[in-house]
Amino acid sequence: MFTGLIEDLGTLVELRRDGDTAGITLATALPMTELRLGESIAVNGVCLTVTAFGEGRFTADVSPETLAKSTLATLHRGARVNLERALRLSDRLGGHLVTGHVDGQARVVEKTRQGNAWRFGFKVEADLAALLVAKGSVAIDGISLTVNEVGDERFTVMVIPHTLSQTTLAARQTGDLVNIETDLIGKYVARLVAPGTLKPSGVTLDLLAKSGFL
Repeated sequence: MFTGLIEDLGTLVELRRDGDTAGITLATALPMTELRLGESIAVNGVCLTVTAFGEGRFTADVSPETLAKSTLATLHRGARVNLERALRLSDRLGGHLVTGHVDGQARVVEKTRQGNAWRFGFKVEADLAALLVAKGSVAIDGISLTVNEVGDERFTVMVIPHTLSQTTLAARQTGDLVNIETDLIGKYVARLVAPGTLKPSGVTLDLLAKSGFL
């Protein structure tokens, strides 16, 4: 589990392909003394497991599902990526609960300056847009952001200067693809009330109503 608060901008050293699977090596300023084999690191919002580390870099395997769902397969040597280590239970939750399980991709269709911030617009599949709500949370390349507006196949966010300078969003231009993870709680609610699923109990419906989801 992650928070969507980026800790480091890493650099792709190597992406090795072997059929449908791959391995990735990244250079990072994350302290090597704190890394552990088998721990999780979010790479552009994708949860990967550390298989080796040392001398300022770490390696992870990438599954076929991850290659198909995310933008990792399109990365080139030298590409910058957002990195975040897993959340400690004692940490402050400064962003929102992010699993690192990417739901799909979105395309940047707008990047405009508004005051001291930047407005980003994204085109996304309708089934993902249905899981977004205005003022709700979304992870874009692993960055926790607040949804500003949402339509049938489009949503916008506002990005403050600090977030822009400390993440890959500074380099994103219209036409670029990004990884999207919608809010975990919203996905469970959508599953619960979807046609054809088990009818929620009266207690469940009452809790959802009190939480503002119904």
